[in-house]
Amino acid sequence: MDIFLQQIINGLVQGSVYSMVALGYTMVYGILGLINFAHGEIVMIGAMVALSVIQLLTGAGFPIFFILLISLMLSMIVCMILGYSMERIAYRPLRNAPRLAPLITAIGLSIVLQTLAMMFWGREYHSFPLLFTNDSVHIAGAVITEVQIIIITVALVMMGGLLILVHRTRLGRAMRAVAENPSAAALMGVNSNSVISITFVLGSALAAIAGIMISANYGIVHYLMGALLGLKAFTAAVLGGIGNLRGAMLGGLLLGLIESLGAGYIGDLSGGFLGSHYQDVFAFFVLIAVLIFRPSGLLGERVAERA
Repeated sequence: MDIFLQQIINGLVQGSVYSMVALGYTMVYGILGLINFAHGEIVMIGAMVALSVIQLLTGAGFPIFFILLISLMLSMIVCMILGYSMERIAYRPLRNAPRLAPLITAIGLSIVLQTLAMMFWGREYHSFPLLFTNDSVHIAGAVITEVQIIIITVALVMMGGLLILVHRTRLGRAMRAVAENPSAAALMGVNSNSVISITFVLGSALAAIAGIMISANYGIVHYLMGALLGLKAFTAAVLGGIGNLRGAMLGGLLLGLIESLGAGYIGDLSGGFLGSHYQDVFAFFVLIAVLIFRPSGLLGERVAERA
């Protein structure tokens, strides 16, 4: 029982990160019908920027909370500028192009960002400093650390805040209008270009937070860390229903639980033939199964009408 509960906790932590990243995918897809495969690299850039700021401020006598706050703010600012630039320079000129063109552009941007990060921060793995105490809470034999509690809490607060923004504010109404019908929204005075840019900026800010969260949990940062994470978050978005905010959250949490439980029990189920290091396989089994049996996802797909 304690092993099962431990895997549930690990799955919720991992799923919280997947949900944060999946929200970026699903917001952009819901408005533009575009899969931004470079979103995972924004997560990586956010983690790298935060690491650089922390290394710069550590030893200067600043409190840990101040260092974390400054690193988070600068990481979010850099990622928001990057997200806005990507939309303005790379995606906006291709808005009326065939769907394959922006998709190839997104893959190209992903490779470019990986290469730039490798040139700037190097190929090696970087240790992410321990910003919190290593205290842990024991629950029925399972263990959850202070960092994991913060990750789950921050993820839930951010996701709840995003839902309030989208469904209870004027900006949210504009985003939903553009997602429903860009041409009609423009006739009603909504600036579609501004709304789309803001959507990229919001998604990039969430990606920066997710990058810091996953780096703090595992203690490692690498220039390729966003590639697999981005694919898993995309899988989570498809599982929940891409274009659907609640679906992205649900899909991320479910995928985290599936991976964690699979990694915990795959050895017993396979008689020791497979180990926990095969956990990445489960994400893509889930993606294949969803695409075959329920392509619209658990909560249904939402996509903007093409003008």
